[in-house]
Amino acid sequence: MDDYLELNRAMWDSRASTHQDSRAYDLDRFRHDPAAISDVVRFDLPRLGDVRGLDTVHLQCHIGTDTVSLHRLGAQVTGLDLSPASLAVARRLVADVGAPIDLVESDVYAAPDVLGRERFDLVYTGIGAICWLPSIDRWAATVAALLRPGGRLFIRDCHPMAGVLDVLDGRIVLDYPYFEQPDALVFETTTSYVDHVAPLPGLPSREWSHGIGEIVMAVMDHGMDLELLAEHDSIPWEALPGLMAAHPDHPGEFRLADRPERLAASFTLAARRR
Repeated sequence: MDDYLELNRAMWDSRASTHQDSRAYDLDRFRHDPAAISDVVRFDLPRLGDVRGLDTVHLQCHIGTDTVSLHRLGAQVTGLDLSPASLAVARRLVADVGAPIDLVESDVYAAPDVLGRERFDLVYTGIGAICWLPSIDRWAATVAALLRPGGRLFIRDCHPMAGVLDVLDGRIVLDYPYFEQPDALVFETTTSYVDHVAPLPGLPSREWSHGIGEIVMAVMDHGMDLELLAEHDSIPWEALPGLMAAHPDHPGEFRLADRPERLAASFTLAARRR
C-alpha cells in the first residue's frame, strides 16, 4: 500500500481554502448567527439525542462546521483531522465564534494514543469520512478505545449502495466495489463537492469501500451494542451529478430526482460500548 495518508492529506490541504469560501459551508453564517448549526448536524438531530455536557470527539472534523455545531448543542468537543490546512480554517472559525474547542492534528487510527483512551462519552463521525480509511475493523477498534464504558458512537455517512454507483452518459452504472478491498480506489480529480469556479489541483487520493454488514459487524466485534441503524434517501452533496435534486424537506440534502425511493444514499448508525 502506498502512503495513503500523505496523499490524502495533500489532497485535503489543497481543498481547504475552496471549502472555506464555499456557499456549502457558509462560515459567515456561523460567525453572524450564534445559534447557527450545520445542515448536516441538523439532519442528525432526531437520532443524535441530547449531547449536553458530553465529552465528545469529532473524528475527521475537516474545517469545523459540524464541530462547532456539536458545541452549540452543548457538547464539550474535541475535533481531530489529518489535514493541517483544514484545521487552520477550523481554528480561525473557532476563534471567531469564541468556542472552547480543542482541535488536534492526527490520523484517525492514532487518535487513542494522541487523545487518550476511554476519554469520551461520544464519538461523532460525520458524512463522507470512513471511505478514506483502509480498514473498517481498525476504525471500530479505534472508536471503542476512545469511548468510556457506556459511551456512544454516532455516525452518518454515505451508504455503500450509493458508493458503488457512477454516472456515465447520463445513466447510473455500477462501477465501484461494495465490499472492502485490500487495494484502494485511486482518484485524481480537479473538482470538489462544493461550489467552485476554477479547477482545483489534480492531486491523487485513495479511498476504500465498506459494506453495511462489514461496518455493523466491526462495531459489534469491538464491544459495542447496536442501538440504531437507519437508511436515508438523501446525502448532503450531489453524488450523482445531473440526476439528483434538492430534498424538499431537508436543506442541503440531495436525492434522486426520479423515484428517490430506489436509492439508499446515506445511513446513520449509533452504538454503545458495553
